[in-house]
Amino acid sequence: MFTGLIQQKGVFKAMRGGADSASLDIACPPWPDAPLAPGESVATQGVCLTVTAVRADGFSADVLPETLRRTALGALRTGAPVNLERALRLCDRFGGHIVTGHIDGTGTLVSVATTGRDRVLRISASAEIMRYVVMKGSVALDGISLTVSAVSDTWLEVCIIPTTWRDTSLSERKAGDAVNIETDILGRYVERFCSAQKTPAGNLSLGKLLSAGF
Repeated sequence: MFTGLIQQKGVFKAMRGGADSASLDIACPPWPDAPLAPGESVATQGVCLTVTAVRADGFSADVLPETLRRTALGALRTGAPVNLERALRLCDRFGGHIVTGHIDGTGTLVSVATTGRDRVLRISASAEIMRYVVMKGSVALDGISLTVSAVSDTWLEVCIIPTTWRDTSLSERKAGDAVNIETDILGRYVERFCSAQKTPAGNLSLGKLLSAGF
């Protein structure tokens, strides 16, 4: 699990393999607290990947065909910046929101507008994704925990402060680029819980939701 607070901006070096299996190489500085280890999880552009090899200048990770189909990793070009976050530890501060690294799908960057010091990004996405996006709710774009500032049936907007713009891969994004989207997992659990009820909808109460952990 992750929080959507980017720890490093790495560089995409190469993707090796074919349609059935692939491995990508990422260049990044060593983490200051502890070195990466094979087998640990690193969110790369928001995609949870398992480290298969560690080098002095970065790491490698395998990528499943399903991951390539559902995310924008396959569109990365050599030298492209990528957002990196190691998995959350129990002792860490929880500064973003619950991010699993399991991408729902991709959206398209429609526009980047400047408002004062901030940028406003508009992302178009499918109805299947947008059903889980709500005003002032949380969404992870390329692994970054962000707050939805405007929403419609076909697009969402987020505001980006200068620090996030500078320290993540967003500053390299242009209109037409694909963006990895992970919606708030809490909304999906609530929908699943409600749709699985065998009793009439009138018997579903706030008490039942609270007792189930929602």
